[in-house]
Amino acid sequence: MTYHPKSDFMRVMIERGFLADCTDYQGLDEALIKGVVPAYIGFDATAKSLHVGSLIQIMMLRWLQKTGHKPITLMGGGTTKVGDPSFRADERPLLTNEQIDANIEGIKQVFAKYVSYDDSPTGALMLNNAEWLDGLNYLEFLRDIGRHFSVNRMLSFESVKSRLDREQSLSFLEFNYMILQAYDFLELNRRYGCLLQMGGSDQWGNIVNGIDLTRRVLDHEIYGLTSPLLTTSDGKKMGKTADGAVWLNTEMRSPYEFWQFWRNTNDADVGRFLKLYTEIDVAECERLGALAGSEINEAKIVLANAVTTLCHGAEAAAAAEATAREVFEKGGVGDDLPTLTLAPAEVADGISIVQLLVKSGLAGSGKEAKRLIADNGARMNDAPLTSAALVLTAEDLAEPVKLSAGKKRHALVTLG
Repeated sequence: MTYHPKSDFMRVMIERGFLADCTDYQGLDEALIKGVVPAYIGFDATAKSLHVGSLIQIMMLRWLQKTGHKPITLMGGGTTKVGDPSFRADERPLLTNEQIDANIEGIKQVFAKYVSYDDSPTGALMLNNAEWLDGLNYLEFLRDIGRHFSVNRMLSFESVKSRLDREQSLSFLEFNYMILQAYDFLELNRRYGCLLQMGGSDQWGNIVNGIDLTRRVLDHEIYGLTSPLLTTSDGKKMGKTADGAVWLNTEMRSPYEFWQFWRNTNDADVGRFLKLYTEIDVAECERLGALAGSEINEAKIVLANAVTTLCHGAEAAAAAEATAREVFEKGGVGDDLPTLTLAPAEVADGISIVQLLVKSGLAGSGKEAKRLIADNGARMNDAPLTSAALVLTAEDLAEPVKLSAGKKRHALVTLG
């Protein structure tokens, strides 16, 4: 990246590693200097919460507002009914309107922690593309919008091409997704003066389509900016762990487990993650990321505290750190550990240790739990578990029992 930006927003994007590509660096930079730039990112409502994989986009919207511009969080109430085929091997399951609305309600809770929704010139807007997509007249849409799209060009986009090259079916429904996303940008520009769409680099083709369509229909100059698709240094997709997605909503992943995810960051990723997921000064991020040996663990705690404070609040971050120190350093039972509360009826005839490992989320299946025990990776009250046949009674659970999988994952089991 040799471009030297004049605007604060572009400087932050480049310095902190958010920028993969931009349709017009200079044009966007000049627009950002001239005045408030409304910019959007679209989020399809396929689950009740976003996960850590979306956090880079949320942080981009946060920096946009912090540098004096207007973030638009666009909920895909309409596009979720179609499903984005980008780089997917299969078609998304179709959701009902009720499921989509419930998911949007869950996702809204996350955004309010990162951006301010108010009536000021830089106040964020929460919009739903169902507002203009649900009432579309098919024939009018084909005539007014569809005529601007070349099928040859659409087939050349990498997201579509990769699916067809593998000879995997791409339904006509999914093929329409990129036209609908392009139309979103047109409508946001027409209704709200939106000048910029941001997204992951897998969205490049969809963003370029929207810019092209808006130029053809409205003759307006608008811009696109993408962030890199993040993988961890060991090649894993960001936000996925052995026990599933790292959700941002408290009810889907506890603040303690969220904190632990960041605390367990690979050494090689610490500096990069500090720049992307916290607001700590860039020079300090680089200093912390360069620490070696046991000192890097303190940098990971700084990372975990800063990210958890943004998502769940300073109190939750402090409680998670205190629990972690108690569990790891003293071998004690922290108050904030994920807790499985069993009803007396569930243990009336006893409950197997394998079931407990699965129910507490420390193992994904009975098979995985048995393998964990066989590999000496499971402990109960800090003592190694040696038999997968162990059955616990109500008497055994009269006091809370601490279960552990490996050195870093723990849960409490209590009787309700």
